[in-house]
Amino acid sequence: MVTETFDDASDVLGYDLWHLCQNGPAEDLNQTTVTQPALLTASVALWREWCVAEGRRPDFVAGHSLGEYSALVAAESLDFVEAVKLVQLRGELMQDAVPAGEGKMAAIIGLEDADVVAACEEAAQGDVVAAVNFNAPGQVVIAGSAAAVERAIETCKEKGARKAMPLPVSVPSHCALMKGAAEQLAEALEDVTFNDARIPVVQNVNARPATDAAELKSNLIKQLYSPVLWTDSVRTLTGEGVGIAAECGAGKVLAGLVKRIDRKLPVHSIESPDAMAAAMEAFGKS
Repeated sequence: MVTETFDDASDVLGYDLWHLCQNGPAEDLNQTTVTQPALLTASVALWREWCVAEGRRPDFVAGHSLGEYSALVAAESLDFVEAVKLVQLRGELMQDAVPAGEGKMAAIIGLEDADVVAACEEAAQGDVVAAVNFNAPGQVVIAGSAAAVERAIETCKEKGARKAMPLPVSVPSHCALMKGAAEQLAEALEDVTFNDARIPVVQNVNARPATDAAELKSNLIKQLYSPVLWTDSVRTLTGEGVGIAAECGAGKVLAGLVKRIDRKLPVHSIESPDAMAAAMEAFGKS
């Protein structure tokens, strides 16, 4: 299913996505208009492999930022081909929303969420800077105009942050600077059909499960300029009785975050055949 999924995406994009992922060049792959479809396709390919292997059907799905599109595909709310088109457009809109060099993101490690929020409020001084990814306790990402983010970094250090470091990205995601991009995305979404989800999707903007097509679409638009409530999303899942999870995607980033949020929740990253086999065995016993 991996080859077929990448072929489907390549037909939409007009270039060989699999070849680009395997052979580069890196400067092309690192463009957000390419990175976003690539990550979506990798996640959906692994999900399809899971389904073909008759892996256990999940009670909930969730995705971090871009990953919410993969979750919507898995929940059968959004068609994969439409999702590829949307994330390519999403990348273009995000890239165009803020001139190069004028936006910035930074990771803040070792502060309480409330302290990071307060630091951003103190540092704003009429500019945009906000906490935008609540990834795990003591791990928050901020975004906004470059100068305001730099001020917030210094304020976080003064408040006792263990680390406060700029991230190597050009787009300040999930902050108010993305509202224009969200308006354009909303226009594009008017022509895209969403179905009621067959699996509840815990969405980024409110950390609540939803199945209603209109609600899922609306929250996907808000997501572009709103914080990703990942810590709360994981706590929602455990509160709903989830006792085991699988990560469909490149790497083990989400598994690492979940470990920081709730060490009792095992997460299997199914990025290889052996890992998928181990996950299926674990799910079978859960």
